[in-house]
Amino acid sequence: MMKTTKRILRCAIAASALISTSIFASSWQDSLSSAANELSKSTSSEQSSTSLSSLTSLLNGSTDALSASNMNNAAGILQYCAKQKLASATDAENVKNQVLDKLGLSANEQKQDTNYLDGIQGLLNTKDGQQLNLSNIGSTPLAEQVKTKACDLVLKQGMSFIS
Repeated sequence: MMKTTKRILRCAIAASALISTSIFASSWQDSLSSAANELSKSTSSEQSSTSLSSLTSLLNGSTDALSASNMNNAAGILQYCAKQKLASATDAENVKNQVLDKLGLSANEQKQDTNYLDGIQGLLNTKDGQQLNLSNIGSTPLAEQVKTKACDLVLKQGMSFIS
């Protein structure tokens, strides 16, 4: 009888250990699945924004990567930067207006100039032949630094163009 009682007790302990292990494993599996789901959600939402390495290379790269290829696009970018508060609105507006005057673009011509229209939408046609969409590179601190640097460079471009 004593042996049977010990055997039942051992089986009960073993069963208890197995049950708690499987509950822990199930809980751990649920946590892992939840983390994987969150990661896939954040990864898919970040796919629309520029990657960390791309942003870093833009920030640390040559000024050509963040400078406008032509003054029509620069004027549009200045409008975008002022509207998004990425540059001093007064400076950006003044320089933009002076650039447009110097280019001789009337209000009607501005509405038809694709480079200018690209710029006001945040599409920077860069000196190195690329197009960078400032509107969709994200809102991380690094992305904001890239946007601010682009606005500063284009503002300097505009100022040198009108002087």
